[in-house]
Amino acid sequence: MFVTSLRPNTLIPNDLFAAIEDLKQELNAVILAHYYQEPDIQDIADYIGDSLGLSQQAAATDAEVIVFAGVHFMAETAKILNPHKLVLLPDLDAGCSLADSCPPQEFAAFKAAHPDHLVVSYINCSAAIKAMSDIICTSSNSVKIVQQIPPDQPIIFAPDKNLGRYVMEQTGRNLVLWEGACIVHEIFSEKKIVQLKIEHPEAEIIAHPECEQAVLRHADYIGSTTGLLKYCQATAAEQFIVATEPGIIHQMQKDAPHKQFIPAPAMNNCACNECPHMRLNTLEKLYLAMKHRTPEITLPEDIRVAALKPIQRMLAMS
Repeated sequence: MFVTSLRPNTLIPNDLFAAIEDLKQELNAVILAHYYQEPDIQDIADYIGDSLGLSQQAAATDAEVIVFAGVHFMAETAKILNPHKLVLLPDLDAGCSLADSCPPQEFAAFKAAHPDHLVVSYINCSAAIKAMSDIICTSSNSVKIVQQIPPDQPIIFAPDKNLGRYVMEQTGRNLVLWEGACIVHEIFSEKKIVQLKIEHPEAEIIAHPECEQAVLRHADYIGSTTGLLKYCQATAAEQFIVATEPGIIHQMQKDAPHKQFIPAPAMNNCACNECPHMRLNTLEKLYLAMKHRTPEITLPEDIRVAALKPIQRMLAMS
């Protein structure tokens, strides 16, 4: 059976899982999904991961088509690493508040004002920012990357100021920070997290390093999405207050069904701890993207080549 889609003259099969599997075979496609995607997309993906894992998987795949269920900068990274492959993003409007907080023209002027500085950029940035960077990092390897840079080399860290401050604390390095941030990770309420901890005294607080310092200081463990996932599996704790986008809880619950995972609350009563960009992707849009081979991610070749070098340096240093 079929139902009408939002795209004119296109019918959506009732069994989207089966239809997407058929299209995967037809296109020789691989579906990569971030942990913050909706559960149905995570369940149908060939690989689920964080920024580093997805980058490595994009570099290693032999599929002809990459369907990236994530946000724009992630699909751009896949295209940078796979220039001759078709890279699809289910919703082209799936952007990133952090990437948007670092406009290329403004960053170019910022970089020019610090001509002796090495630029280390968090992977959550546009291809244009990557092209102006010396090394890319992720939340899972940012400390390791900075530790490998000679101590007398001044560094610009962009675009996330919260991750940058965390790296400074862990390495003792003085970094020049671009003042960017993720709206999701800045919305968590320290007061409400403390109240939750009082209500659940046995619960451990786990947090992503993109969170503000006020939240991180209460955390029992700080790590990337993959790091948080592994920690919950390895530790004996049975309850967790999770200070990151709650999409990761789907995998946490699958991997440890006997444990309890409590989303850290936002400053108000909205669902602001859910990334509005990540949630633009749906199973229907993923099917339509594969069916019509669009929206396609394309990049100017000069930007792609320039952005490739710092990503390769990151992969070599990781």
